[in-house]
Amino acid sequence: MVQFQIQPDSEIPASRQLLDQIQFAIASRQFAPGHRLPSTRQLAMQTGLHRNTISKVYRQLEEGGLVESQAGSGIYVRALGHEGGTKLRSPILEQYPQAYKIVQQSLDALLNDGCSLTEARELFLAEIDWRLRCSARVLVTVPQRDLGAGELMVQELEKSLLIPVQLVPMEELARVLDQTHSGTVVTSRYFIGEAEAIAAPKSVRVIPIDIYDYEKEFKLIKTLPKDSAIGLVSLSAGILRIAEILVHSLRGEDLLIMSAQVTDAYKLNALVRTAQTIISDRASFPALEAALLNAREDIIRPPRLICCENYIGSKSINLLKRELGLG
Repeated sequence: MVQFQIQPDSEIPASRQLLDQIQFAIASRQFAPGHRLPSTRQLAMQTGLHRNTISKVYRQLEEGGLVESQAGSGIYVRALGHEGGTKLRSPILEQYPQAYKIVQQSLDALLNDGCSLTEARELFLAEIDWRLRCSARVLVTVPQRDLGAGELMVQELEKSLLIPVQLVPMEELARVLDQTHSGTVVTSRYFIGEAEAIAAPKSVRVIPIDIYDYEKEFKLIKTLPKDSAIGLVSLSAGILRIAEILVHSLRGEDLLIMSAQVTDAYKLNALVRTAQTIISDRASFPALEAALLNAREDIIRPPRLICCENYIGSKSINLLKRELGLG
């Protein structure tokens, strides 16, 4: 069971601490789709928060599209995109009423020949995507305020999928989708509610990706001596904000936490001179090493550098490849 920790003396509201920790647990798939969240009573016992505060956090998660309430049962992580199994409503079925029957008959024939449902699905997707590949588009969308997270996703997806990936601010997504007839929108679970609301009227699919769970990094943070200075470096201001809250929730005032976007040379240079341990995303790591090299004459004891795994979880990459017919 995921353990949530709240620092009662923090300037960060307790509800914000809990909200970010639960969002991270969902985004990193520690709470998988269909997982039942702890009851308000269980969380109250674990965190010391009032049940009304926890209910408010759950409502925020539901409004954001990450969880859904089932009467008499509890709060569950929503299944999204390829996880949900919901049939798409398509105007093509109205134009070609026999289309669904043809698909059913073709699928039945494959199953009768010994093909599994998963294999049949992959055959259909591979053939369709092969024919559409020249015009297919993969769009990564995040809010304008956190384009750094989108840049990180684009870099990792292009490297893994070996196809061009376009970054579109959430605020411009509707306009871009108006100009395309096909495509796939990819975003983090943090932003899935906003992306689905924009893409649904356009009949464009939205696929959520799971992020890396940072288990190794959290274990390291737990072992750092009290009063250690820890640095966090990323392309994304949003990722840094969440990371600071998570580290603070884990260690409170035990650690001095500093952060810097890789594009902020002044903060980055100050960080490499002060921090004893620095954790960086993979995309920012070369710039971090260069900053440390430039400052080497001013540093008596160089900091320990930790390069994280990819921001996007490997399972999400593999699922996305299958959805796009690329693997």
